[in-house]
Formats: sequence, structure tokens, C-alpha cells
Amino acid sequence: MDFNVKKLASDAGVFFSRAMQFTEEKLGQAEKTELDAHFENLLARADSTKNWTEKILRQTEVLLQPNPSARVEEFLYEKLDRKVPSRVTNGELLAQYMTEAANDFGPGTPYGKTLIKVGETQRRLGAAERDFIHSASINFLTPLRNFLEGDWRTISKERRILQNRRLDLDACKARLKKAKAAEAKAAAEHELRLTQTEFDRQAEVTRLLLEGISSTHVNHLRCLHEFVESQTNYYAQCYQYMLDLQKQLGRFSGTFVGNAESTSPPPAAASPPAVAAATLPAVPTIPVVPTIVGVPNTVAESVLNPNEVKPPTSGTRKARVLYDYEAADSTELALLADEMITVYSLPGMDPDWLIGERGNQKGKVPVTYLELLS
Repeated sequence: MDFNVKKLASDAGVFFSRAMQFTEEKLGQAEKTELDAHFENLLARADSTKNWTEKILRQTEVLLQPNPSARVEEFLYEKLDRKVPSRVTNGELLAQYMTEAANDFGPGTPYGKTLIKVGETQRRLGAAERDFIHSASINFLTPLRNFLEGDWRTISKERRILQNRRLDLDACKARLKKAKAAEAKAAAEHELRLTQTEFDRQAEVTRLLLEGISSTHVNHLRCLHEFVESQTNYYAQCYQYMLDLQKQLGRFSGTFVGNAESTSPPPAAASPPAVAAATLPAVPTIPVVPTIVGVPNTVAESVLNPNEVKPPTSGTRKARVLYDYEAADSTELALLADEMITVYSLPGMDPDWLIGERGNQKGKVPVTYLELLS
């Protein structure tokens, strides 16, 4: 390999000179050209922007992908400029297990039906999480990475050049002070003018780049708004999915007791009172008026308006609300957790629902949201 020995020696001499100048400055044995206060503020602001951008980027990556191994894998794929393979979310994997369990236990059983319902909701939650991660990665993480790998690298490069120009300038000033002969002074002054010009030109280039940090902040602010919007939409979807699931499970609550009875039949030799005691649920029950013979429950419910019915003379109970419940229509009563209401049943009602009263308000309420009091 052909080396340019003269250039190599010259570069080594410049490097040694800069190292000597830097060491003497640190020891207080040489003067140092100071940058103006505005320039120093720009440098501090740029460093702060870089440091906080790195921290926000890394923590957002942890938020979107808590698995360290998965993050390393995605990093390697990115560096190799290859597409990251699609990964099943935890919600989708849970949905798969629940569906398989339902098929094994029997999709027609109460437990199987519920597993299918919950599994479907988990699948929807997993899909929503996937969309949120994709959106956040494109609209938020990518701009932060582009700044660190693009603009910041350029700024860092120009700052290093400026540092070298300043060291050269200060070395020229020191040589001018040491020059005794007129010829040596003239040569040192000429070199100083050239070095000063290079320093001023590099300082201006670096200043323009540092002032561009303001534009970076504006861009990151816009990306932050998009990230918040994506996160808001994601959590709103999750809330709606869980609310829908909660209402569906409220309609299926009446099957739990039947399922327990079928799996634990009482002994054949037991007396009728013992059989009744064995099959009754352990929680307090409420007297239910018998259903009208020949009238299906669904028909009776379709013509039932809770606001037009009167409570029975007996069979009313007090109940404590366990969870908040949002009324689906005008026939239902919205509930707040821990409040006390009066409940009772009417002929033809679905056993999973009761009529609830709170002052002058009246409407249907799901049994699973209540704790019946004696």
C-alpha cells in the first residue's frame, strides 16, 4: 500500500500540537478562546436535547416492547436492514389458548361459551395493541431515531471540527507571543489570520446547526401529539371492548349455577330436603314470581317497561352495587359502585336481571353487578 509519508507526518504534527494545546489549557498554562454566551447556551441546549431524546426513546421502546430479548432482536433486524418478523401479541396468544380450551371443554358448555367470549375480546385487544405499537413506532420512535442518527451526528462532527479549529487558533496565538524576530512575527501573524478565518467560518456553520435544534423541538412536539392521540385511541378501544365483554358476561351469569349442579349431582339416597339444600347456591337468593305459563321470557321482556310496573307487596330486597354499570337503553338503570338500591323480580323476567329502584328512578339491572343483602 502506498503511503504519503509527508502528509502522514504533517497530520501527526498537527495532532501532537493540538494535544499539547489542550493539555496546557487544562493545566491553566495556556489561554483559551472562549465562545460567546449565546453560543454556549446553544451548545448546552443541544446536549440537553440529545440526552433527553435518548432517554425518552429508550423508555418508549420499553413501554411498547417490555421483552428485552425481543427488543434486541428488533434492533439486530433494523441494523441488518431486514424486515422484523411479525410477532403474536400476548393478548392474541391468550385468545388462542382460550379458544382451544373452549373447544376441548365443549363450546356449548357455560364455561366454554364464556371462554370463547373472553378469548374473542382478548384477540381484539391484542390487535389493538399491535396497531398502537405500529403507529407509535412510525410516528414517534422513528423521528427520534432520525434525529439521533442524522442531525445529531452532523452537529457532533461539526463541533469536533470547531474544537480543532479553536485549538489551532490558540496555538497560533501562543506562537505569535513567542516570536522574537520580525520575520517570525510576520509569518505568525499571517498564519493567525488564516486560522482565525477558518475558526470564524466553522463557528458560523456550527451555530446554524445548533439553532436548528428549535426546529427539532417543533418536529418532536408534533410527533408527541400524534403519540398521545394513538395512545388515547388504543385505551379507548380497550375500554370499549371490555365494556362490551362485561355486558355479555352479565347476560350469561345465570348459567353458572346450572353448570355447578350438572357437574356435582347430589347422592341418589339423599332425602328431598337434603337434595334441595345441596343444589341451592350458597349466596342469598331473592324470591322470584313464577313465570306466566305459555308466555316465553323473551316475549314478556319485549313488552316489559320497568317504569310502568309496580313493585310486589313482598319479595323486595336491598342490594349493594359491586361495579359501575352503564345503562344500554332507557329500560335499564345505570349503577354506581357501593350504592344501595332496592331490587325485585317480575313475571316473565330473565333470571339474570332484576328490577332496581333508586328513589324515583327505576330500571333493569344485571344480577352479577349486585350483592343481595338479607
